Amino acid sequence: MSQHHISILADGSMSPKAWYQNIQALPNFVADVAQAATVEELDALWHQLLEFKSKRNNFLGRSLLKPAVPKGLYLWGGVGRGKTFLMDAFYASLPYRRKRRIHFHNFMAEVHHEMKLLERENDPLIALADRIAQSARLLCLDEFHVNDIADAMILARLIDAILVRGVVLITTSNYPPDGLYPHGLQRQNFLPAIALLKQKLKVLQVDGGTDYRMRITTREPLFLVADDVDGMAANEARLHDLFERISTGARMDSPSIEVHERHIPVKKISHNAAWFDFNELCGGIHAQEDYLAIAHRFPTIFLSHIPRLSMEQAAEARRFTWLIDVLYDNHVRLIASAAASPEKIDAEGTMPAEFSRTVSRLSEMQTQHYLLLQHCSRNVRLGADEKPEC
Repeated sequence: MSQHHISILADGSMSPKAWYQNIQALPNFVADVAQAATVEELDALWHQLLEFKSKRNNFLGRSLLKPAVPKGLYLWGGVGRGKTFLMDAFYASLPYRRKRRIHFHNFMAEVHHEMKLLERENDPLIALADRIAQSARLLCLDEFHVNDIADAMILARLIDAILVRGVVLITTSNYPPDGLYPHGLQRQNFLPAIALLKQKLKVLQVDGGTDYRMRITTREPLFLVADDVDGMAANEARLHDLFERISTGARMDSPSIEVHERHIPVKKISHNAAWFDFNELCGGIHAQEDYLAIAHRFPTIFLSHIPRLSMEQAAEARRFTWLIDVLYDNHVRLIASAAASPEKIDAEGTMPAEFSRTVSRLSEMQTQHYLLLQHCSRNVRLGADEKPEC
């Protein structure tokens, strides 16, 4: 099942287990032992959180015994195994007002933003933890991973601070806690955060061996492959035709777009689409924040001349995985041309773990179901009153 097949009222009328039993009757449902076991744990946490809310209300009213905060979950496993799908169902079904679901890229972008705003505080990180705790009792982080020393140092303290303040954390990840930041600079300083995750969260492996994104076979011809000059020229013409169709009446005459006070060249641009060359978007100096800004602005992105990536292009490969993660999470439609099919782009295995997720997501992004999803312009503020604009 895809993570996007969710329609649940957050009124407490249906627990995760009841929801899962209902979807088993849907056409093409495939039984998955690992998913079923995870649903049992999510269902238990769902009931614990309802009981916690009830007891806390009594505590505020007349009881003198403050209830213990339930333990969160760390869901990990291979790409496309349904981790996000299950977490989103849990999130949708929980009748809490103070809850937040956010992709890890977005979360770290706003963490850095908020830390700058709080730089005059005695301890900006603790002030940030206070803000998070005030706005969210439940925090769901999708695709948790660490590949940056600055993020590692921040997370080592921030996780501890928000858990101490009673935030219930649920994360999904492709890696077990001990597999986070495996060869990172000064990794020893991140080890306490790993130990904390293992101590404070229940760690569950969700791995039934099937990538459900790959099961969807209805494809739109939007990822064009050619490895010769004539084929590349034909694909370029095809992208041009598609861009003209999508942007009819909305074309803009500009050679670039401005992102964080820097200009990124574009081949074409309209109010609802932007066309980039791979070297302009994944070469040079770009961070996740750049891709977030682009994903929030444009519901459709064209990307041409994606090459077969060599070991010398490891930096470009990493930025490409960031780009696809961000576009996918914000339901941005991708129309692209490449010198190879998705599974062959990382020709020399520059980053096999991350690229397996990229290949899986590129596969789903070509399906009719994905193309019908509403574009999400996710607001990146921590306040409880801020909602994703979907």
